[in-house]
This record gives sequence, structure tokens and C-alpha cells, in this order.
Amino acid sequence: MSTTPDTEKKGPHAVRDRDELAAARLQLLAAARYKLAIHLPSLPADAFGSSAELAELRRIATSGRNAEIRIVLGNADAALRSGHRLIDLAQRLPSAIQIRTPASEDDSGPVNTAFWLLNDTYGYLFLPDASRLEGRAALEDGPGQAPLLLDFEQIWERSEPASQLQPLGL
Repeated sequence: MSTTPDTEKKGPHAVRDRDELAAARLQLLAAARYKLAIHLPSLPADAFGSSAELAELRRIATSGRNAEIRIVLGNADAALRSGHRLIDLAQRLPSAIQIRTPASEDDSGPVNTAFWLLNDTYGYLFLPDASRLEGRAALEDGPGQAPLLLDFEQIWERSEPASQLQPLGL
């Protein structure tokens, strides 16, 4: 059995609890340069809301002209009502952080309950069912990330801008 600390795992490895999930999210955000793709059926209060995660998201969003954080959020209304800090950041940086909602269910089939976070350095975090804290992560795994990125791109193309999250600009 390997004694390599979790912070040094680059290849695919299991995530099985809230602490491993939070550590993997932060590692992937820290490793990203300019781009993120995130799929969330809902936005839990403990995801993407810590000061460290928000600082990394802000760093990525302000990293230059190529900066792009794309989020497909299943329940945007609930995230807005809860006052999640990620929504506040997205409203302050709308040119770099884009949030969309999946197309209506009758168009796209069953609801996708998976969670994934993909960065531009071939890292990923994937939970087949976001309500269960079991999945896999890797800091560098292009072959493992490729099908997730393809799925994300297809969902992104069918999704609609989350207009309810846009600042009013008054």
C-alpha cells in the first residue's frame, strides 16, 4: 500500500468523504491556469464557498483574456435564494464566469445527477451521483478527463444562460 500523501496523487484515485472531496476540489482549482468546466446538479453550501476556493476561482477568472469558468447548474434558483458566495463572485465577474442551466428535462431526457470539475491541466473530480460522496479524482489524467469534457461540452451546448443569476445593473 502506498504511503504517498493525498496532496501528491496525480493519477486517478478514489474520493470517499467530505474532506477528500474538499481537498480534491481545492487541488484542482489551484492547478488550473485559465479554464474550468463545472457541472453541478445543485450547489451545496460547502462546495466552492470557502475563502480558499473563492480565491482560486477569482485568480482563474482574472488570469487574462483566455480566462473562462463555465458552470452548468441544475438548480440556479436555490443557489440564488441561499446567497451562495460563488453566485456573488459570478455576478461580479460575468465576463469570465458563465453559468447556465440544463435544457428542460423533456428535451434532454433524465436529469443528470453527476458532479464534475474539470480544469485545463487534465485534472478532474467526478462523482457519478452528487448526493453520494463517492467518486474519483486526478490531478493529471488526460484519458480519464476526455470523456467527461466531451459530456460537459454536449450539455453546455444544450443549456441555457441562467438569466435569473445576472446582476440587474441598476
